[in-house]
Amino acid sequence: MTIAVYGAGGVGGYLGGRLAQAGADVHLIARGEHLDALREDGIRVESVAGDFAVDVPATDDPADVGPCDYVLFTVKSYDTEAAAQDLDPLVGEDTAVLSLQNGVDNERLIADEIGREHVLGGVSYIFSTIAEPGVIEHTGGPTSFTVGELDGSHSERVERFVEWCERADGVSAEASTSIRTELWEKAAFICAHAGMTAATRLPLGDVRGHEASWEMYRRLFEEVCRVGRAAGVELTDETVEEWMEFAEGLDGDSYSSLHYDLTHEKPMELDGLHGAIIRRAREHDIAVPMNEAVYAILRPWAARNEWLEDS
Repeated sequence: MTIAVYGAGGVGGYLGGRLAQAGADVHLIARGEHLDALREDGIRVESVAGDFAVDVPATDDPADVGPCDYVLFTVKSYDTEAAAQDLDPLVGEDTAVLSLQNGVDNERLIADEIGREHVLGGVSYIFSTIAEPGVIEHTGGPTSFTVGELDGSHSERVERFVEWCERADGVSAEASTSIRTELWEKAAFICAHAGMTAATRLPLGDVRGHEASWEMYRRLFEEVCRVGRAAGVELTDETVEEWMEFAEGLDGDSYSSLHYDLTHEKPMELDGLHGAIIRRAREHDIAVPMNEAVYAILRPWAARNEWLEDS
C-alpha cells in the first residue's frame, strides 16, 4: 500500500512511521528544517510505546510522490485550504484522502478541491508533537484512530486502512459508520479542553480545581453539542457526561496543542476550532457565549503569533 503523509507532524509523523514499520510504502511531505532532518536521517519517534526510527522518503513537492492509495492529510486546520490545492498530484482515480485534523470544516474544504468521493473523515486520539526537526515525541493518549465514509456507509477502503493500522505496533484503529458524530464529539472536547487550558495558561488540574472554571469547561462542551445537533449531527444527551467523566480521569498536568502553540509563539488553530463553532452557531441562531469568550481572549494571541511567524 502506498501512503503519502501530507503534514508529517505529531499525528502524521507518528502514524506514517508506524505504517512504514508495518511494510507500507510511505512518503512524507513536510517543509523547512523538519524536512531537511527527515531527508538526512529519516523519521525518529520517541514514544511511550517504544522508540523507533525508520528511513522513509521525504519531500516538499507532492509531484515527487505521484498518485497513492491513501493520503493522510494532517496539516493544521489553518493550512487546510492551501494544502488541499496541492493535492492533485497525489490523487488518482481510487485515492482516498483521510483527514486526521481538528475541527469540523476540514473535510468540506478538501472535498471542494478534489471531490467528495475522495475524502474520508478521521479522528485521532494521541498526544504527540514535533520535539525537534525530524523527531516526533509521543507522550501518550489512547493512540487510536477512527475512520469512516462521510456518508456513513461501509466501504472496503476504510476496512483496508484499518487493517493496515492494526498491523502496526503502537496503533489501534476502528471503522465508523457515524464519522460526522465522531468529529463533532472530538470538537466538543477540544473546544473545552484546549480552550480552557489555553485561556487560563494552566493545566487541566487547575481548571478542575475551581468550580467556576470547571463549569465553564462543561458549558463549552454543551454549546458545541447544541450547535452540532442544529447542524443535523446525532449527538446524544450522554455525550457531555461521558466526556466530562473522561476529563475527570485525565492527568492533572494535561495541557493541549492550542496551549503549546500559544506559549511557543506558533500559529494557532483558534479559527478552526472556536471560530468555526461561532460561525455555525450564528447560522442557526444559537448562543455560544463561552466559545465567544475563549475566542475573544485568545484572538490577540493568535494574531500576534501569526505576525511572529511571518516576520
